[in-house]
Parts: sequence; structure tokens; C-alpha cells
Amino acid sequence: MSDLTKIVADRGDLAHLALFLWASGASAFLGFALRELVRANHRFDAFVRELARFNRRFGKE
Repeated sequence: MSDLTKIVADRGDLAHLALFLWASGASAFLGFALRELVRANHRFDAFVRELARFNRRFGKE
């Protein structure tokens, strides 16, 4: 990887390298955030299902 960095630096494309690293980091963070959002949605769905089951079992008839 250091050879690639040296080639880019010699050509003067440091801005492109910085932009690529920023975009890669932002994309990785977006993927992580979306995965956590899906997990939170699953946990909330399970909570609501359990709450509905509780209400069916112990609710007023």
C-alpha cells in the first residue's frame, strides 16, 4: 500500500487520495449505521410482538 501512496504522491494526486479515503470511510460508516438500524428495527418488532402477546394473555376480556 505504501508503494501506491508514493506513486499517487509523486503524481500530485493527493487530493484524489484524500477524497477516496473520505468516501470509503463515509461509505463504511453508512453501511454500519444501516446495519444497526435494521437490528434496532428487529428488536423493536420483537418487543411489540411480545407486548401484543402479553396483552392477549392478560388483557381485559
